Amino acid sequence: MDRILLVDDDVALADMLREFLEQDGFLVDVAHDGGACFDHAPEGQDLIVLDVMLPKLSGFDVLKRLRQRSDVPVIMLTARDDDVDRIVGFEIGADDYVPKPVNPRELVSRIRAVLRRVNSGAAKAPAELQVGHVRLNPTARIAWSGEWRLELTSAEFSLLEHMLRGAGRIISRDELSAAAFGRHHVAGADRNVDTLVSKVRRKLDAAAGDGEQPIKTIRNVGYLYALPPS
Repeated sequence: MDRILLVDDDVALADMLREFLEQDGFLVDVAHDGGACFDHAPEGQDLIVLDVMLPKLSGFDVLKRLRQRSDVPVIMLTARDDDVDRIVGFEIGADDYVPKPVNPRELVSRIRAVLRRVNSGAAKAPAELQVGHVRLNPTARIAWSGEWRLELTSAEFSLLEHMLRGAGRIISRDELSAAAFGRHHVAGADRNVDTLVSKVRRKLDAAAGDGEQPIKTIRNVGYLYALPPS
């Protein structure tokens, strides 16, 4: 059974969601403020559902701290249907978001989609994948640039894996959205993909240090992961 950590200061909502998730077969831990989130080791969780508006530490602050120590998948809850919230969340490492008021069935669907995306990468391709100096292990979900290990979130890893598998061809933003977030044709998806690509680029740049950026922007179309010179 997958273990979910639910972090929300609305006690009634948290209890309702916990009951719904448990009925759907999940094990659920609950915390009601940002600080209490860290009473539960992220390494023991399969996924965290994290409210943006929390006492003591905001959801964004919690996510920043989590990403310093763990790549556990995180779904953000936001009370505002605001592109800024979503972009900030993806920028600092969120895997998905669900707006409030929360539809429990939608939340379960999003949770299963993220877990399926994380787990299917391991099931499909046990062998390492390498293009140029960048290589990744889909089973362990670990990536390297040369000997430098890349610290990637789940969505970043999924995006980079999809680009490496499609190296040498142009990949649309919609295709990258499906690979990274598990969905097509969502409002704001292009901006979310652009934000994620920018993060992956920065991490590749920091690791390579040679100014060579393999991810090329194809204006009005998408992106291309360039093959190394033969």
